[in-house]
Amino acid sequence: MDGIEGASNPMKEEMQANGTRGVDESPLTSTSTRKNRPIVSGEPLDIEAYAGLYTGRTKIKRLMFIANHCDNPGMQLEALRMAYDEIKKGENTHLYREVVQKIDGRLGPNYAMDAAWCSTIERKAEQRKEKLESELNAYRTNLIKESIRMGYNDFGDFYYAHGALGDAFKSYVRTRDYCTTSKHIIQMCLNAILVSIEMVQFSNVTSYVSKAEQTPEALDPPTVAKLCCAAGLAHLEAKKYKLAARKFLEVGPELGNSYSEVIASQDVATYGGLCALASFDRTELKASILSLFSPHPAFIFQPCLMNKVIDNINFRDFLELVPEVRELINDFYSSHYASCLEYLGNLKSNLMLDIHLYDHVETLYDQIRNKALIQYTLPFLSVDMRMMADAFKTSVVGLEKELEALITDNQIQARIDSHNKILYARHADQRNATFQRVLQTGNEFDQEVRAMLLRSSLLKYDYNLRASRKH
Repeated sequence: MDGIEGASNPMKEEMQANGTRGVDESPLTSTSTRKNRPIVSGEPLDIEAYAGLYTGRTKIKRLMFIANHCDNPGMQLEALRMAYDEIKKGENTHLYREVVQKIDGRLGPNYAMDAAWCSTIERKAEQRKEKLESELNAYRTNLIKESIRMGYNDFGDFYYAHGALGDAFKSYVRTRDYCTTSKHIIQMCLNAILVSIEMVQFSNVTSYVSKAEQTPEALDPPTVAKLCCAAGLAHLEAKKYKLAARKFLEVGPELGNSYSEVIASQDVATYGGLCALASFDRTELKASILSLFSPHPAFIFQPCLMNKVIDNINFRDFLELVPEVRELINDFYSSHYASCLEYLGNLKSNLMLDIHLYDHVETLYDQIRNKALIQYTLPFLSVDMRMMADAFKTSVVGLEKELEALITDNQIQARIDSHNKILYARHADQRNATFQRVLQTGNEFDQEVRAMLLRSSLLKYDYNLRASRKH
């Protein structure tokens, strides 16, 4: 083993290169871009800028989520203060009381319980509800389908504004029986999807996305983008990361900020990028994401891959909004694992404050790291674990445990020399495999020739014709 170690200087250089430069360099990567790439400092989340990406109830819920999951007391109070101010613009007294209880007087008298405001809002809500009920009853009496649909829609908006999500969902769904055009059906589906996301009932989201996509008329691009986002969130919640990545990659630039009551364009880049890293293989990653940045000569004569690039070309615009995600994807593909993992580490604290990504961060990070370890070992017959540990910025002992788990799970075909700290690949017997394929091909050819001879004999002696005459 010493001989192998001492005589394999080119191999060592290759192994070290695998930690710093990939065998198939991304179009984005060059010496100049590597020097000038942005550095992630791991700064705390800018709550004001973050909240500015969203509107409506999701803005309040995200701020409250940050307050509940952040360890920084200053950020907690800032999130609660912004949530309080946002709620006062609406009519949801239930959320208002919840936020005031969490503030607990820490923001001074200006953010204390405003009982008079609550009473006024609730009194107006009762009056508004009575008016809506009388109008809906009148529409039912007159049997005007469009008016009845609008009446139920107004009820859904009313309940949604006051936080009664279950009643809002029922009201929106009731409009289905009174929809007369495809546009009405799509509006009903989008309303049902919005409320279902708020209620964390993603089975309903999937169902109504499917209903909207089955409408006979062609959907306009902004609606298609919204449905892709909703489907992506549903797959993400179900931990179907590959399907989620594909849906987020299909989102077009028409989305803009038109779906800010659910998701921001930055979220599309982050969710789609991380899910793609965790679930796509190297070819899919290049075809679907990396080649979006600039045309690559290798794709000029590859129509199927080129089609993928064309279909997803607009995802580039989303990645430009989150340069950290763009850079870590590029680093992963280029085998700059230390840099990629550094980006992930710096992003983690902020990702843990995301209402949709919180439960998936650890799983996604584990899958990305495992894929990086597997990808590192693939080109080599033997790998020095000390160099590999240095490439991944970890200890040799920790790396050995990770490799043991991957070998046990049959994700890496290798064995570990624990004494010399070398990983030896277990490659299949290519000679034997080639002979087996030749024998199988020969048997298949023999069967095909026998079948052809039998058929020619049957035709020669007119056997089929005689048999048919007997009948």
